[in-house]
Amino acid sequence: MSAYKEIAWNGIWKQNTILAQLLGLCPLLAVSTNFVNAVSLGLATIAVMMLANFAISALRALIPYEIRIPVFILIIAALVTVVDLAFNAFLHDMYLVLGIFIPLIVTNCIVLARVEAFAAKNGLRASTFDGMMMGIGFVWVIALLGAVRELIGQGTLFSGIEMIFPTLSGIQVLPADYPGFLIAMLPPGAFFVLGLLIAGRNWLEARTNRRVLAQRLMQHSSVTT
Repeated sequence: MSAYKEIAWNGIWKQNTILAQLLGLCPLLAVSTNFVNAVSLGLATIAVMMLANFAISALRALIPYEIRIPVFILIIAALVTVVDLAFNAFLHDMYLVLGIFIPLIVTNCIVLARVEAFAAKNGLRASTFDGMMMGIGFVWVIALLGAVRELIGQGTLFSGIEMIFPTLSGIQVLPADYPGFLIAMLPPGAFFVLGLLIAGRNWLEARTNRRVLAQRLMQHSSVTT
């Protein structure tokens, strides 16, 4: 259980693919204009990461080391095609909004990095769980980024959710006459919000490290006395 807890903690926070490793920024900045779009792409990425980790972990003994990267990309491309066709069939309106960014999951450094660093070296359950946790770490960051940009830029939340659930509609959080803040909806706004999130994570990590260091110093002083 401790190993799985470490995998979960690494994926969600310690080795977060965006806040710690700064991977997959292209779709992150382009699609996170609102919460619904961000979460939709994040869920597609989770599905690909879980399936890719599972497939490559299962086949790792059969893949020659010299050609592992092309084989990994081929497997990921096949899985992305399945997810792309599923979006087209069942969530067509959202598929049109996300456009090229679903196929571009093939080139997302997050997916390839995890299959190379973890799935190619570990068993099925651990690899699949790692893919899910890394995907969840990606989703919560892109969802938060999308929510902040949508709220500041348009004054709404869950705009476009009717494309997934026709009976629901977005929420007008700020007054209806809110003029909006255009820069929040543009790539510079995404960079600003992402920078604040990274700074917040670094601040929390530094505070935690100081607290741990202080506790160790207190324990050491009590032992020496």
